[in-house]
Amino acid sequence: MKSPIVLWKSLANDSARRCHTSATLDIKTVQGRFKHEGLSFLTITLPSFGSGFQKSLDQGIVDPSLFGGFAFQRGLPRFLGGFLDLVFDRDCGVLLDVPSIDAILAVRQLTLLYSKVLIPCEEHRVRNAMDSYIQCEQDVRYFDSLRSEDEMSNFIRVANLLFSRSLSKVDSDVYRGQIIPKHGPGSTADGYLGNEKYRQKTWTRRLDRYFPILDFLCPSPSYFEELDDVNILEPEAEIPVKVIPVPKTQKTPRIIAMEPVAMQYAQQGILEKMLEKFDRDNLLSSFLGFDDQSPNQRMAMIGSSSGELATLDLSDASDRVSNQHVRALLSNYPHLRGAVEACRSRKADVPGHGVVRLAKFASMGSALCFPFEAMVFLTMIFMGIEQELGSPLDRRTIDKFRGRVRVYGDDIVVPVDYVYSVISVLEHFGARVNANKSFWIGRFRESCGKEYYEGQDVSIVKVRRVFPTSRKDAPEVISLVSLRNQLYYAGYWGTCKMLDDEIIGLLKHFPIVSDSSPVLGRASFLDYVPERMHEHLHSPLVRGWVVSSRIPHNSVSDSGALLKCFLKRGELPFADRKHLERSGRPRSVDIKARWASPF
Repeated sequence: MKSPIVLWKSLANDSARRCHTSATLDIKTVQGRFKHEGLSFLTITLPSFGSGFQKSLDQGIVDPSLFGGFAFQRGLPRFLGGFLDLVFDRDCGVLLDVPSIDAILAVRQLTLLYSKVLIPCEEHRVRNAMDSYIQCEQDVRYFDSLRSEDEMSNFIRVANLLFSRSLSKVDSDVYRGQIIPKHGPGSTADGYLGNEKYRQKTWTRRLDRYFPILDFLCPSPSYFEELDDVNILEPEAEIPVKVIPVPKTQKTPRIIAMEPVAMQYAQQGILEKMLEKFDRDNLLSSFLGFDDQSPNQRMAMIGSSSGELATLDLSDASDRVSNQHVRALLSNYPHLRGAVEACRSRKADVPGHGVVRLAKFASMGSALCFPFEAMVFLTMIFMGIEQELGSPLDRRTIDKFRGRVRVYGDDIVVPVDYVYSVISVLEHFGARVNANKSFWIGRFRESCGKEYYEGQDVSIVKVRRVFPTSRKDAPEVISLVSLRNQLYYAGYWGTCKMLDDEIIGLLKHFPIVSDSSPVLGRASFLDYVPERMHEHLHSPLVRGWVVSSRIPHNSVSDSGALLKCFLKRGELPFADRKHLERSGRPRSVDIKARWASPF
């Protein structure tokens, strides 16, 4: 595809046909501004327009300050005017009594199409993100200094109402030595990858108190002598987390922190126990989500229909959770608190700023970051609800909020009647509510990647990678096929025809297949056409391209291999017979032409 404008133009025409309007002038505007402003017009400027549109939906009126850089004609922007006229009154900018759902979907699709494409940020934007990371640290320290004893006592009381039954069991497991460590799949600050993690030669003095080196690094007394080579680090010599940027949007990268292998090893063990206990607590499992976003999405749909539920989004959520919040939350569980403190990294190596002492509990990258931020936010939510009720909470009162309160990381659903008091408490404790992505006034709601207006799904399809220039660009080809199939199910038929021609020019073979087929093929409501039958199984086959990933060669033997086997979960054998020879996340993917099943 020669230009991203080709895709935008096709989607604009498809959307115009669906809404019975014209996008001719809009296409000219985009072509002209793209020529002069470059890709940033599609990845930064248009998404800003889309964000302003969503906020206007929520407020019920168009606010010109939300559409900087776009000319107005009376009460609405001229750009995408044919679609906006179906949603707002042009004379006054007020939301229509019955706005067009198709037009809402069209404006969102055309403005947010390139909002999440994985393109490296410019260097100055990365530097700004690192500066913001440091500023966030300063903010956390500032809000820590504002805490009164009464506020922290209330925080602890509400946290105990929510978590005492589950955390007391995890505390008991820590005391009885029933935490089983586990290595995560990602990279580490000290460079260990895959099977290398089972040969780690560093531990810390703090870890050794709760996770004895004899139990956690040595699979058998026969290998005790190998522990002589392990370097036990004192607190001041511990390896800091490695702060790095990863692609998010062209406007700003996502900042994460790679943990040292020893810390991650212990964190994963605690995480497993916590999730196990939470899953068995019927009350908590109705409020917290860790691996299933669909409850949040359903509640967002209900909130958009009834107007009774608000969706909130937090900025820099994990980086604004103070270690003091977590210490308070765990204050009645001394063994768990000690174990969590022992495997929490205290320092971070931040590019451009050196090694800094952390006031936050953890950044994204820690296995315990996600659950503890959710627990802290849930506690603050119920503190806000209690404040609005004007009377102390008890378990019976909390139980009445099932199906009305839900936290998945920084995606929050709360009743509209309590939204202002909840926001007040969140921000008083240092969290920052993202006003552009939080909705409670109108009938637009957004949570966990799904968007709704008056109960109707107005979620869109987004481009995730730049377009491939040849078949060798395997990740980009895979992403383009996925984009085409998502647009097919969204009903953009003309665009799919254009993409089909583009993909066939790259791959030659692009058959109709089901979603479960290993072949990179076309999604279709029509039946696939088998090209031949399997010689022995007599099942249909099609010719196409199949994704092939390469797991790095990374061997482990002797004590490391034995330790890996002892730490394995479940009764089934390892899926890969050569797991002792190769391990870790694939470093590259490729596509290969072959015959395979279409379903």
